[in-house]
Amino acid sequence: MNLPNKLTVLRMALVPFFVFFLLTDFVPHNYIIALAIFGAASYTDHLDGKIARRDHLITNFGKFMDPLADKIMVLSALICFAVLGHTNPWFVLIIMFRELAVDGLRLVASADGKVIAANKWGKAKTVTQIVAIIAVMFFQYILQLGSTGLFAPDSGLMFAFYLVGEVFMAVATVMAVISGVIYFRDNWDAIKEMK
Repeated sequence: MNLPNKLTVLRMALVPFFVFFLLTDFVPHNYIIALAIFGAASYTDHLDGKIARRDHLITNFGKFMDPLADKIMVLSALICFAVLGHTNPWFVLIIMFRELAVDGLRLVASADGKVIAANKWGKAKTVTQIVAIIAVMFFQYILQLGSTGLFAPDSGLMFAFYLVGEVFMAVATVMAVISGVIYFRDNWDAIKEMK
């Protein structure tokens, strides 16, 4: 297994630790710990692609597993956000539907020996989702600091943080839909040949 693929596997391995700290409110500063783990995992996404392209280490494993690792990481965060009440569950459902639909398309294409790699729209979608998730966790950490008595967040600040987080999530959701439509448009031949 080459280095980019190892980084992809590492990203998936970090997900349980990220989820643990995100959902564990008895650990002091759990949001910043979860944010650091998520940030490290997100950086491996950038790094594995860069190394694979630079050193000509692009493999079918990487083409398939890299987007899957992104989905596992992002969907884990979004499901946790929905459980914690940090985002609108509809955003999570729409993004999950898109991810499952594109994965279904990839499976159909792979049956014909075709590998559908991530395109620039899929990468832009992932970036907007990562930025939205980081923003929501950062805002939650600021509010968590307030609950420790460091400062007193008022209801206006709490609402502003929630609203800005929802705007980020809305943009991520729109990008997910747009990139999903483009994947289906660009691979319509694979869909028409389904038996």
